[in-house]
Amino acid sequence: MTVSETNASEHPITPEAVTAAQSAALTAIAQASDAAALKQVRSEFLGEQSALAQLNAAMRHVPKDQKKAAGQLIGQARGAVNQAYSAREAELAAAEAAARIAAERVDVTAYASRERNGARHPLNMLRDRVSDIFVGMGWEIADGPELENEWFNFDSLNFDADHPARALQDTFFVEPVERHMLLRTHTSPVQMRSMLERGAPLYILSPGRTYRTDELDATHSPAFMQFEGLAVDKNLSMAHLRGTLEHLARTLFGEDAKIRLRNNYFPFTEPSAEMDVWHPLAKGGPRWIEWGGCGMVHPNVLKAAGIDPEEYRGFAFGMGVERTLMFRNELTDMRDMVEGDIRFSEQFGMVI
Repeated sequence: MTVSETNASEHPITPEAVTAAQSAALTAIAQASDAAALKQVRSEFLGEQSALAQLNAAMRHVPKDQKKAAGQLIGQARGAVNQAYSAREAELAAAEAAARIAAERVDVTAYASRERNGARHPLNMLRDRVSDIFVGMGWEIADGPELENEWFNFDSLNFDADHPARALQDTFFVEPVERHMLLRTHTSPVQMRSMLERGAPLYILSPGRTYRTDELDATHSPAFMQFEGLAVDKNLSMAHLRGTLEHLARTLFGEDAKIRLRNNYFPFTEPSAEMDVWHPLAKGGPRWIEWGGCGMVHPNVLKAAGIDPEEYRGFAFGMGVERTLMFRNELTDMRDMVEGDIRFSEQFGMVI
């Protein structure tokens, strides 16, 4: 008796069943359009749950005298399917490789595509504009480390040991705290370093990034830019300070701009003043705007720098670059300056 003559109720391995399973597998392999589809075909038609696998598992029900014929029948079918799968796999791999090479092909005769140029950030542009104004007056630009020693940032500038600005709530101290290192809260340490290194007379502007423990919102940022000025020479007075700041205001805001000074307190200056600027071109009409702090350098600061306060006097001032940009250009949200959206820079002109 042959396998084809065996009663179907005794075992399912018939030539018809094997041929049907083989044909279905070969059709699915031929129709697979890519490697992912072919992988799915392998799972369905060559895996443990496939029809051929189920027929092979049924070999245990085949009588011993028929096992050889049934085994050959299934083996030939599985061999044909595996061979077809390997051939299709190689064919698809070659096609995908050719497509990838074609996609990556570079036409060396084609014109180069024009890349969109970037632009300088308006904060950097304003910082450099202010620097140019002071260089034009004969001042120098000074720079210093952003990771600073507490003595330069506070002690040398006449801050008391219990001054609130020293607290962890206001200052980023760097661990271990015992090293007394911090992220500078202003650029005044650059001024102290310059006085120690060069002595007097001295005229410097120190623009740079500073850090304080503020939350980022519409009017505050934990990292922001300042420009601070320091002049140390013989016979300097508040009149020199006022004249310098009025020249700066008129250059930035127009010839009709002016400043006013209001009494205030800062540890490193005496007398100290809060400075307002009259912005004649402000949106909604001219108005007074608080701009920054200033004053005559405190004698204790000059002494810390090794400069005789009986012979030399100095004046100092400081403003925020972000704040200056905000009211100069009628901006309402400081977060726009730090989010990196090119549309923010575009409104200032794409200056390279």
